[in-house]
Amino acid sequence: MAPAASLPAVTTLLTRYNAIRRATTHFCAPLSPEDLMVQSCPEASPVKWHLAHTTWFFETFVLREHVAAYKPFHPDFYWLFNSYYNSLGDMPEKKLRASFSRPPLDAILRYRAHVDAAIDRFLQQPVVEPAIQRITLGLHHEQQHQELIATDIKHAFFTNPLHPAYLEAPQSKNEAIAPPLEWSSFSPGLTQIGLATDPAGIYAFAFDNETPRHPVYIAPFALANRLVTCSEYLAFIDQNGYERPELWLSEGWTTMRAEGWHAPLYWQRDSNTKSGWRIYTLHGFQPLEHISETPVCHLSYFEADAYARWTAHRLPTEFEWEYAATHSVPAGGTQANLLESGNLHPISASHAPGLQQLFGDTWEWTQSGYTGYPGYKPLPGALGEYNGKFMSSQVVLRGGSCVTPATHIRPTYRNFFAPATRWQFSGLRLAKDLSR
Repeated sequence: MAPAASLPAVTTLLTRYNAIRRATTHFCAPLSPEDLMVQSCPEASPVKWHLAHTTWFFETFVLREHVAAYKPFHPDFYWLFNSYYNSLGDMPEKKLRASFSRPPLDAILRYRAHVDAAIDRFLQQPVVEPAIQRITLGLHHEQQHQELIATDIKHAFFTNPLHPAYLEAPQSKNEAIAPPLEWSSFSPGLTQIGLATDPAGIYAFAFDNETPRHPVYIAPFALANRLVTCSEYLAFIDQNGYERPELWLSEGWTTMRAEGWHAPLYWQRDSNTKSGWRIYTLHGFQPLEHISETPVCHLSYFEADAYARWTAHRLPTEFEWEYAATHSVPAGGTQANLLESGNLHPISASHAPGLQQLFGDTWEWTQSGYTGYPGYKPLPGALGEYNGKFMSSQVVLRGGSCVTPATHIRPTYRNFFAPATRWQFSGLRLAKDLSR
């Protein structure tokens, strides 16, 4: 039988559980019930579905498996709010989630309260370590969905003809001027990548795709000191970057032309602005010239790669990025522009020495395909579908964004999306080879 965790540790976990669950509902507070129903692109889900699915995770993987006396809130919720866990049975197609007018919102909120109360009772007593691990995973899962709620509602409001703001804010110029682009050099050689085993035991967390720690040889390289800015990307557009096939991967060129891309997602031509462009943010439209020094975001991998080629540089590998992040800044990026900053948009880099913006602002595309590390083993059972089943046709991103919770990001975190994805806060940092 698995040993039980100490009561102080369980109490700490309950405090964290309540804080993260409250953070989700707090982010949803400015939204109307109608807002919560919108599903505006294939990648997105309605916010109401996010509220239910994150609750489903705790009910399915914790309460149903570790609390014998637990009574599920509703029998249909087991399949209705399943996302992609095929080993648990069938689920509705993702594209149908916007049709879930029933159950109504008040039922979803009662569902959250029902599960939260059950978790509270469960954590009032010693709890076995596997249950602690499940709850911890569920909290990081919920933080992923907090970010998805932000990106999904941004796309929903952008596609609305009224272009409403998630939060109204005065349109003000970002006065900070980005520092000149400089380079930080590294010569790692043979190094270790992935999350090291923490001697503290079960309370250290990593997703299974961040393990095992393993040796990687990294040749000498350099990273740009900051992310690419909107003004720099505008130069790429103005110099016909979207019309030069020699800059684009074959699939990228085909995708770009088929989708009609001429600029990053959320950029619109506007003759009433000095720059000729405006950019939609969670605070509404902003003239490009007001935020030109902030990092460009909502780029696909194909656009990021084409821009890097245009500058005669490249994107970093995920191993280069992790090595630089581990050896350049404190883990967690304490000064990072993450969700808790309240900016809800990238901000200009500081003029501090060294690498800036490694955490927060935008997810950084790497040139690395998403695969398992040598010796990778997915979690047992249905949870093995969490990450491992997506190790095909995806590209790794690193570093978090302006809507990533601060306690959710770390140097070893591996995000991944299909290369044509643009609805996430995704940008780029340049890299280059160094002579050996």
